[in-house]
Formats: sequence, structure tokens, C-alpha cells
Amino acid sequence: MANEKKGSYRTKRVFVNNIDTYSSKCIAKFLSTCMVGGSLEEAEEDGPAEDEQTLQDGTFQIVGTISNSEGEKPSFALECYTSQKRDQLLPSLLECDVVVYNISEHATAELIDEAIWAISALHSDIESFASQKIFILISSVMTWAMSKPADPNDPEIPLTEDDYRRKRHHPNFKEHTNAEKTVLKLGKTKKSKLSSYVVAAGVQYGMGEDLLHYFFKTADVDYLSVNLRIEPTFLKETFNLRWVSEAGIIDNINRVVEEYKLLRLLLPIRICLLGPPAVGKSTVAEKLCKHYKLHHINLKEIIDENMHHLEEAVNVAEQEGESEEALSNAQDQLDSLKDSMEQNRGRLSDGLVYRMMRDKLNSTPCRNHGFVLDGFPKSYDQAKEIFYDDLDHPRSKMPAYNKKIIPEFIFSLEASDDFLKERVQNLPESVAEKMHYSKDEYLTRLKTFRKANVEDETVLNYFDELEIHPEHIEVNNAGDPEYGDVMDKIIRLVGRPRNYGPTPEERKEMERKSVEETAQRLVLETAEWKRREAETAAKMATQLEEWNRHVTEVKRQEHELLEARSAPLRNYLMNYVMPSLTEGMMECCKAQPDDPVDFLAEYLLRNNSQD
Repeated sequence: MANEKKGSYRTKRVFVNNIDTYSSKCIAKFLSTCMVGGSLEEAEEDGPAEDEQTLQDGTFQIVGTISNSEGEKPSFALECYTSQKRDQLLPSLLECDVVVYNISEHATAELIDEAIWAISALHSDIESFASQKIFILISSVMTWAMSKPADPNDPEIPLTEDDYRRKRHHPNFKEHTNAEKTVLKLGKTKKSKLSSYVVAAGVQYGMGEDLLHYFFKTADVDYLSVNLRIEPTFLKETFNLRWVSEAGIIDNINRVVEEYKLLRLLLPIRICLLGPPAVGKSTVAEKLCKHYKLHHINLKEIIDENMHHLEEAVNVAEQEGESEEALSNAQDQLDSLKDSMEQNRGRLSDGLVYRMMRDKLNSTPCRNHGFVLDGFPKSYDQAKEIFYDDLDHPRSKMPAYNKKIIPEFIFSLEASDDFLKERVQNLPESVAEKMHYSKDEYLTRLKTFRKANVEDETVLNYFDELEIHPEHIEVNNAGDPEYGDVMDKIIRLVGRPRNYGPTPEERKEMERKSVEETAQRLVLETAEWKRREAETAAKMATQLEEWNRHVTEVKRQEHELLEARSAPLRNYLMNYVMPSLTEGMMECCKAQPDDPVDFLAEYLLRNNSQD
């Protein structure tokens, strides 16, 4: 085929199911660039670039189904079918020269059943074929998972296609195995009309990482516990394949991880916080690390961590009797650190500090997750020593920087001297001592910082020259101890976190806990409300009872007061008025006048005048 001229073969129509899923899309896209009857070398040399994908004459015509009807139609596909019933899909299959069914990923029982139906339907109409059709089933290596070695005495001998009848499938892949048997069986009845092939695909990786994505989040043990040596002799002899990762996933794991992170946007966030002492860098750094799940890089902590690890390594080597070389190496490094600190009055030499910092930034956690540099580097020279890249470029005044560890966000927290001095003065004494913020120490540190940042070559200038322009954030709100305004500005500039959120199971558990906590909170709030209501009612009853008691006492006192005040008047009336009134009434009764009142009045007036 490699020697045939382009255009000597008629155009062939290829059906691929679910061409919007990762591996099916890769297969379909690759075939769309291949000339019918051409070689792979020709496809690589003459095929259009990925961003210039077009339908060309002489290439395979790709048609297929798509699983997401709302998604964008692939540019490399001539036709796409969505939500078609089988009787509607069959005419499209009959128009194709090659039918590819991929059940290696997202293989539901419905998808496997559809693949069996497709080969069966084609086989039923085999007599009407004008030319040979090819059916390819892309299955899973898990249908070989329980197979025994070809030679028990030499397990390194790989399995080949000749061992197909002896293969044993994983218990969870019985449906895949049945589909393979059906495809091969129907492809043998009349090969001149319909031939069939089965490809047992292994773990698929390369910018999509569909299976690895699932594994990274849920640890699919079934796939990754397979330990087989398989030699794809038929493919190697029949196709001119170009290997990308021929040594396998283990030897290419670094590339796999980098591609996976790039596609899934699981990218590290690298932040550098700079600013004068006491401006709040460490507080903001801790909050950023919590929000973005980053690693807090503090120089003192790195030095303490290195010392601790070396001391532990020496102790372990001595206790477990490890080799003298390992013990000597750990002891030499520890002694080197201690000697440097003794010679530099408790501080490490710059060379050791730079090495420790570079090792930390190049560590796997920092490379994968990201970090927040807390107040370091402090100068242009320190930045140049930490971030330089000496792998591909010679050292110079402005060396090429290491793109894998250079911060992508630089934030300079700024505040006036008066604001900073007031903040330090208001710190608790214990905190000030711990931070070395005594009056003299702090003023010296602040003066040193200001002096270092008015020179021509400052650490901010270093990042400016690399076109990583710092953002200046003013810290001037003494009433915001949580740095809410600063955090809002930084988060707005950095954007959303670039790491995994919770898994569906974790989300369900979080929702369950949230519901339980809400219900528990409502119960507690209801109980608290009832308790307060009862307390209020009891208090009101007590107050009412006290009020009634006071009212009764007041009435009694008023009655006694009135009684006391009315006694003189009563005595006067009894002594001087009542006797005359009684006599007048008795006379009135005897006389029985027409107007008793006038009679009584005249009587009293007369007797009063006589008295």
C-alpha cells in the first residue's frame, strides 16, 4: 500500500460510533486525514494540521453517531447522527465500507447490545453487498485479564492472537467477551462479503485520559490490576504503525501526567506575595493556600523541615543498621547545615538557601498543586538565583527562567510606614516577640526593606523584565483583620481553583451532612425558642403576680389613709351634726309636712341660729 499512488483507490465511507467521545474521536479524526490506499507516512506528511482540519478528496469519509446532541459537530465528519433508532441507523451502516464500533470506553449494556445488533443486521443483508464490508469491534484488554501465560515455565513469553481461544475474561467483562465472539463468528461465514476484526484495547491515554481520569478520582482497580504481556503481532505485521509511547504507560508516566493536567485544567497556581514586614503576607498566604489548596512556602519552615528530615534520616540509619554510605551522606548534609549556621550567626549561607528553595519548588506537590511564596525572594539577585534555568541556556546576567517553578501571579502588598507602625504597636506582646517585632528590630527591618526597594534592580523589577507584571494592592483598613478586601482582589485576579472538586460520592456525603446539620440546627433552634418562650412566660407570670401583690398592698394602704383622714370629720358630724339632724327628722315625721326637705332645712337653720 505504501507504494501505491494517491487516488488509485476509490473513496471509502467509514462509520464510527460516538465520534464525540475521546478514543472514537481520535480514530475518526486520524482516518479523515488518511488517503485511501496511502501509507501512514503520507498521512503524516500531507495531512492537514489539527487546526486546519477539512474534508479532502481521496480521504476516508467519516460518518457516525454522537452521544451529545447539543455538542458541536466534529469538523472532520461528513455526517453525524443523533438519537436514531436502529431501523433508521441501518441504512447508514449499509452505505459504509467500514463500520467501527468502539465499546472500550463508557461501555454500557445498551452500547454493547447495539454493536451486536449492528454486525447481526449487516450479516442478515450480506447477499446485497456489492463489495466487501469490514466490521471492526474495539473491545477491551480486560477480556484477556484472567488468561494464563502461554508458557507457565516462562511467563515472560507474551500472548498473541494465536492464544485467543485460551483467553479468559475478567468477571466484569463477560458482555464484552460475548460481543467479541459474535463479531468473529459472523465475520467468518462469507469473508468476501463481510470480514470482521476485534481489537483488544488497553488503557487509553494521550491528552484525553478518560480511564485515567476515572482512576485518578475513584481508583478503578480492575483495569490497573491487570498484569499481562501481550504482543499485537497482527497489527504490527499488517499496519505501518508509528509508536508514540512504545515503552508503555509506566515509562511515559511523566508525559501522561502533564498531558492529563493540561487537558483537565488541573494546573498549578503559583503565587508570590511580597511586601514590607507586618503588612500581613503570612496571613494572606495561609488564606490563599486554604482557598486554592496550595502549599505555603516559608523560608524558615523549609529550613526547619530540611533539618528535621536529615536528623530523622540519621536516626533511622543508625537504628535500622543501613549502609554506612547512607548514614554518612545524611550526617554530612546535616553537619554542613549546622556548620553554615554557626559560621553565619544562626543563618544558612545563600547557596544552601537557594538550593533548598529550588528543591522545594521542584518537588512533586508544588509542581502539581502549586504554591504561595511568602515574602521570598527579597531581592533581584535572590530571584535570579532561585528561578534560573541552567538546563538549556548558559548563565548570564538575565538567564532564562524555569517556567515550571516561576510564579505566574506576583502580588505586592503595600502600606504606609505610619500604618505599619501602628499595627505593630497594637500587636499582643507575645506575638510581637515571636515575629521579632520589638520596636528597634521592626524599625530596622522596615528601613532595610524600604532601602532595598528603591534601587534600580528590585525583585519586582525582575518579574517585570520577565513580563510577569506585579499587582500592587493597598493594605489600609485596620478594621479588616481577615483581609477580606485583599482576598477579594487576589481571587478576582487569579480566578477559580484549578483542582478537583469533590467526587459525586463526596458531594452526596456533603449534602447528606448538610441536611443532617440543617435538621439538627432546626431542632436545636426550635428547642431554644421553646425554652426562651417558657422562660419569658414564667417571667411574665412572676411579674404579673408581683404586680397584683403590689396593687393589693397599694389599695390597702390607700384605704387605711382614707380611714385615718376621715376620722376627724366623722367625729365632728357625729357630735354636732347628727344629733340635730336626727331631731329634725323626728320632728318632720311628727308634722308630716307637704315638703319634708324644706321643713328639715328650716328646722336645722332655726336650731342652728338658736345654738
